[in-house]
Amino acid sequence: MTTDLLIFPFGGNAKEALIAIFAQNSMKPTWNVLGFIDDDAHLWGQEFCGIKVLGGSKIASDLPSTQVLAVPGKPENYNQRDKIIQRIEIDHERFATVLDPTVRVAPDALIGKNTLLMANVVISCSVKVGNHCVVLPNTVISHDSYVGDYSVIGSNVSISGSCNISQNCYIGSGTRIKDHITVGSQSMIGIGSCVINDVEKNEIVAGNPARLVKKYIMKPL
Repeated sequence: MTTDLLIFPFGGNAKEALIAIFAQNSMKPTWNVLGFIDDDAHLWGQEFCGIKVLGGSKIASDLPSTQVLAVPGKPENYNQRDKIIQRIEIDHERFATVLDPTVRVAPDALIGKNTLLMANVVISCSVKVGNHCVVLPNTVISHDSYVGDYSVIGSNVSISGSCNISQNCYIGSGTRIKDHITVGSQSMIGIGSCVINDVEKNEIVAGNPARLVKKYIMKPL
């Protein structure tokens, strides 16, 4: 028996989520994807792999028995993912968690609601990945590390043991993070960085070793 699912919004992460769902369904039928939803009316009617954009986020409220996977993740608004996802006014329990069948999760690891783990992700022992997170392919999160709610972890990232990635962070693809590092909330780490020192809240860092680029000033949506 499959579960009806809507994916929000219609973008790169949503398309990659659909590929993970197809892979999962090929192993064991799990999800019946009704369509994408997006508040940009210009996207309505478009489709990807035969799955259409049905309309705006209100559709989630109109279909109370349907689960939702919400995976926004643009670098320009990463630190407001919480507000974007909260536009979908549904109970927390209606959010789905999707794992590509190639994901490896340790028996004592914890994965939150509305979290997407893409192909070949490794979640090691005693790791906790919070709610509303996205982890792109080939990323390794090592023992005793924590990823806070609403964070996006790029592809081919290596997070060493006992790291703390706070809420609403964006870790660029190819990044390496040394053990026992804390990344403050609403921070961004640039592509291919090597992080050997803690990152403060609202900082954008990049490079090898990663250095401060600027402090981020919150902008309204």
